[in-house]
Amino acid sequence: MKKDHFTLPICLLLLVTLSSNWLRPPVVNRQETPKMMYGDQSRLGRPYAKDPHVVKFKGRYLMYFSIPAYTDSSGVKHGWGIGVAQSRNLIDWEKIGEIPPVADYEKAGICAPGALLKDGKVHLFYQTYGGGPKDAICHAWSDDGIHFTRNATNPIFRPTGSWNCGRAIDAEVYRFKNQYFLYFATRDPAYKKQLLGVAVTPLTTSFNRDEWQQLSTEGPILKPELPWEGECIEGASIIERKGELVMFYAGAYNNWPQQIGIARSKDGLHWERMQSDPFLRNGAPGSWNASESGHPHIFEDDDRQTYLFYQGNNDKGRTWLLSNEKLRWKGSRPILP
Repeated sequence: MKKDHFTLPICLLLLVTLSSNWLRPPVVNRQETPKMMYGDQSRLGRPYAKDPHVVKFKGRYLMYFSIPAYTDSSGVKHGWGIGVAQSRNLIDWEKIGEIPPVADYEKAGICAPGALLKDGKVHLFYQTYGGGPKDAICHAWSDDGIHFTRNATNPIFRPTGSWNCGRAIDAEVYRFKNQYFLYFATRDPAYKKQLLGVAVTPLTTSFNRDEWQQLSTEGPILKPELPWEGECIEGASIIERKGELVMFYAGAYNNWPQQIGIARSKDGLHWERMQSDPFLRNGAPGSWNASESGHPHIFEDDDRQTYLFYQGNNDKGRTWLLSNEKLRWKGSRPILP
């Protein structure tokens, strides 16, 4: 058999080529754009901010987030509250206020804010804290985004049905097809698994308690099924793309690790996952979000650019930081940078 004397040189050329960067895609230096990293230290003396939600209101970005319970220097105990920060560029944030628990039904604390702009006001949806199966969704509104008036019918929503325990947390309100959809997390009757449900109200609503109609009457719209989701799906955040809704959700309880998944729906009630793996994973060992990348919020700016806000930490929850990633889209599918 005749030997091919060109085999060795070609193999050597191929080896040299593969060892170089010539055929490799360019590596994107994600540090070229300053990385948002925010943690409120006012209560515990260490970074601790969770559950971000952002709106653009009167020329500035406002971010609402959960801040932890603490005992002040006088020995007075304060429950969980909601912090307010402002930014001009979605990267650098300055805290400008707090929304403390004031009503009797809020006495153990409030947290997990979700904001919506309607009729020139910021409408805030948040949960009571510390009540276990009695925790419910509340509503307040503001002309300046900092000082809020409570809805007299608070709490405005808690679910019914044999499939859940009656609890409602992690409110997300989104306008779609001439209604407002309220997405919430609840638990099963055994109080073990975290599930998602949905209710609706007309566009003419005042968001009062008697104006909501629960759609998820027979069961959850999403429940933990994939291995990485553990026993929890929570923190739904919604955006409309190409005529359908895309949901970013948190899978698994905090620090299991919690990671972010994506799902889609044409009607807001029936949902299917867009992939079986996490869309945004927790970080590698030693990174700032090694313990989790969780509780997402998808924010769409005036120019239709989208940013995925989320929480993370690397110490199993002793600290909590907030960050964001600017997304690209291919049709209705989000793409990380």
